[in-house]
Amino acid sequence: MSDHYLVKEGHCLAVFNSTHRVLKAEGLLKDLGLEILLIPAPRALQTDCGLALRFDQQSLATITATLNDHDLMPAYICHLQDGQYIRLQEEHTDDHH
Repeated sequence: MSDHYLVKEGHCLAVFNSTHRVLKAEGLLKDLGLEILLIPAPRALQTDCGLALRFDQQSLATITATLNDHDLMPAYICHLQDGQYIRLQEEHTDDHH
């Protein structure tokens, strides 16, 4: 069974390392009126918290800038291309919360 039903070509996923961070990011982005959706992370992504934020690729720059400004960058951001999740950005940090 495929879990691509929530993610289509052109969607990006922000994958976080904790439920607290993904929920905080969701609230921030929704308060700013950005179109995002909290979804169960597809199994192929092997996330620590099991959740991801889905958004359209056109919103990538705005969303990453907003998350960066609020110190809420995800572990990584990927998008679905030809049925594969391709990583676009990865957070490189020594800070392990």
